[in-house]
Amino acid sequence: MAPVNPRLPAIFFGHGNPMNALGNNRYASAWAALGAGLPRPRAVLCISAHWYLPQLGVTSMITPRTIHDFGGFPRELFAVQYPAPGDPALASEVRQLLSPLDVVLDESWGLDHGTWSVLCHVFPEADVPVVQLSIDETRAPQFHYEIGQRLRPLRDAGVLIVGSGDIVHNLHAYAWGRHPVEPYDWAARFETKVRELIVAHDHAPLIDYGSLGKDALLSVPTPEHYLPLLYVLGAAHADDAIAFPVEGMDGGSVSMLSVQFG
Repeated sequence: MAPVNPRLPAIFFGHGNPMNALGNNRYASAWAALGAGLPRPRAVLCISAHWYLPQLGVTSMITPRTIHDFGGFPRELFAVQYPAPGDPALASEVRQLLSPLDVVLDESWGLDHGTWSVLCHVFPEADVPVVQLSIDETRAPQFHYEIGQRLRPLRDAGVLIVGSGDIVHNLHAYAWGRHPVEPYDWAARFETKVRELIVAHDHAPLIDYGSLGKDALLSVPTPEHYLPLLYVLGAAHADDAIAFPVEGMDGGSVSMLSVQFG
């Protein structure tokens, strides 16, 4: 009798500064500990804030490139490579699950820093295949949540569903100096409210996050870093255990909160 695959979690990572890829800091350590405690997935499907364009695409190459999609950072960060294989079969599965939506099998993108800066700690051997799904910037939040719901069966097929962004992401307010700063009041309040709604399984206001008032407008001035959370919420089961394995606020205005379902 074939072994039954355990249901894999769905996890949202607050990825923060790409320098976390190099860091021996508490975020990197927490990501490594989380990875060490996970059942080994067949593959990872990642929805990253940094693949945000007006279409749905899924990476389908055998060997995705490591994309250094940033500027102004030290040379050593540009030298980082995360040579995880791709998984064309999973890309085709994703396309079938999302049919009749038009999903492009993409051969040009790869793994951006929203994906590799976290996974280089979660799976440091880069031996778990990774596929990225783009965020269609033309769609309303409800659409992204529903995509997560349609991807949910992958969790029972050995796939770890990952969203990578930041629940609070306001770089205009970010303290760029090296000294630690306290979170802005509005950032702390919004993150707390999001946590409370997640624990209460109250997804409607999380989808319609603009309804959460001025704190939401300051915390989510643009949607791309928040939307990956909606995919993970959609992929959650009602009976999933909920945990927040990583916490913290970087620079006063970037939430490092991770949310794990299952």
